[in-house]
Amino acid sequence: MATQQTIHKVNGIDLDVLGETVKAIEQDPELGKCQFRVSNKWISGDHNRTTITGFFGAKQEIEHEQPFEVDADEPPVLAGGDQAPNPAEHLLHALAGCITTGLVAHAAVRGIHIEQLESQLEGDIDLRGFLGLSEDVPKGFTNIRMKIKVKTDEDNLERLKRLTDFSPVLKTITEGAKVDIQLEPK
Repeated sequence: MATQQTIHKVNGIDLDVLGETVKAIEQDPELGKCQFRVSNKWISGDHNRTTITGFFGAKQEIEHEQPFEVDADEPPVLAGGDQAPNPAEHLLHALAGCITTGLVAHAAVRGIHIEQLESQLEGDIDLRGFLGLSEDVPKGFTNIRMKIKVKTDEDNLERLKRLTDFSPVLKTITEGAKVDIQLEPK
C-alpha cells in the first residue's frame, strides 16, 4: 500500500525541503558556503552575454538543469543597440528578485501568507561620473527606491518590512563586498 506524503507549502515554498536544508546547515555549517559563478563574453559594441551553468554549494558542484544566458546592452543614447537591459537595470532586477525571493521564503517559514507581491524600483545615476566628465560625481547609483505592494493581512506589513533585511543582494549593495579585478592577455 502506498503512503501519501503531505507537502507543507506556504507562499509556494516547500517548508519540508527548506527545513531540511536549514537543519543540515545547522549541523554542518560548511554546507552553507556557496560560490556562484558566471562567464561573460563581449558580442559587439555595448552588447555582451553572460552564461550561467552551475555553482558550488552543499560542498559540491551543482549544475543547473539548463544553462542560462542573460544579455546586457545599452540604449542608443549611450551608443548601444538596445538589445537587452543595461547593467544598471540588471542590478535593479537582481535587487528586486533577491528581496522578493527572500521575503516570500522568510514569510513562509514564519507562517505569514502572501497572496500577491509586486515591486517597482528606481535608481538615480548621473552619467557625468560614468562618462568621466566629473570627478565630483559618483559613477554608480546614488539612490535606489523600492516600493513593494503586498496582499496580506495588514498587521503583517511591519514584520515583512524587517524580513527584507535578509537579502544578500541588498546587503552587498548597502554594505559592499571586496571585488578583485584581474586583467590578463588572451
